[in-house]
Amino acid sequence: MSIGVALGPSALDTSENAVDTAVEFGRRAAAAGLDSLWFGQQFSHDTIGVAAVVGREVPELEVGTSAVPIPARHPLFVASQAQTAQAAVHGRFTLGLGLGAAAFSEPVFGIDYDRPIARLREFLTVLRDVFHTGTVDFHGETLTAATPFSAAVAGASPVPVLVAAMGPQALRVTGELADGTLPFLVGPRALGEHIVEPLTAAVERAGRPRPRIAVLVPGVVTADTDGARAKAVAHTAFYDDIPSYRRIVELSGARRAAELVVIGDEAVIAARVAEYFDAGATDVIFTQTDLTTPEDQRRTWEVLGALRRSRRSDAATALL
Repeated sequence: MSIGVALGPSALDTSENAVDTAVEFGRRAAAAGLDSLWFGQQFSHDTIGVAAVVGREVPELEVGTSAVPIPARHPLFVASQAQTAQAAVHGRFTLGLGLGAAAFSEPVFGIDYDRPIARLREFLTVLRDVFHTGTVDFHGETLTAATPFSAAVAGASPVPVLVAAMGPQALRVTGELADGTLPFLVGPRALGEHIVEPLTAAVERAGRPRPRIAVLVPGVVTADTDGARAKAVAHTAFYDDIPSYRRIVELSGARRAAELVVIGDEAVIAARVAEYFDAGATDVIFTQTDLTTPEDQRRTWEVLGALRRSRRSDAATALL
């Protein structure tokens, strides 16, 4: 069981140097005793590149992306970036992918957001071929990828791929072709019933190993619960208008995304982490820890690091 944290793009974009700041965050995460640090992707810095630098500078951490949207990207270029990052960190990089959203794909990229599941299947098929064989000759309905020579990167082990999948079709494809899922804004009960169960069933049908369930949980340790809740409403309102998120929020028993943000003292955070692991999560990754103040973020990371050490100690004792 792994505990980590994720940073949104704004955490780096408002600094003097995005890469230097990312490395500093990596050092803080390692000092807090966390297992992993994940980076979001929007339109500024390249999150795969940032993860590679941080992972090389901070060898104690696993690094990953949460998540790189696949619309307007070709899997061969993503495979090249991901393998380069994997070589840089000697096997501690995980590629998190997202299906994207029509709100971005159409007005920003000028492309139709149609057949996202078909594109996900073909995207993952290309990645799997490249990561495991170094070549690909794929001609699908939404993309073509045919390399006349090797696409492998020297020194790169196969890159684990997680998909921010929450709907039944996306979970089915993820179970068949990826290594796990990276869901966001899902409560513990909905995680177990609507993500872990169908994904595990898809994996078993495909005869593949147990999937990784790396759940992204927004939350912060703070005494200013009212102020934090108001900020949570503003920061998560965007997701209330995206059908896939609205569905999983409702399945979690909430009316809006902000209700799933974990806000409170150390005991509140610890209890929620335990609920996610009990529901089937293999990794709990806290995000939006900068919702209030830098001091609250520091406390949150320290609490999570302490929980990680406690769980490792309990697991070691159980083996004796």
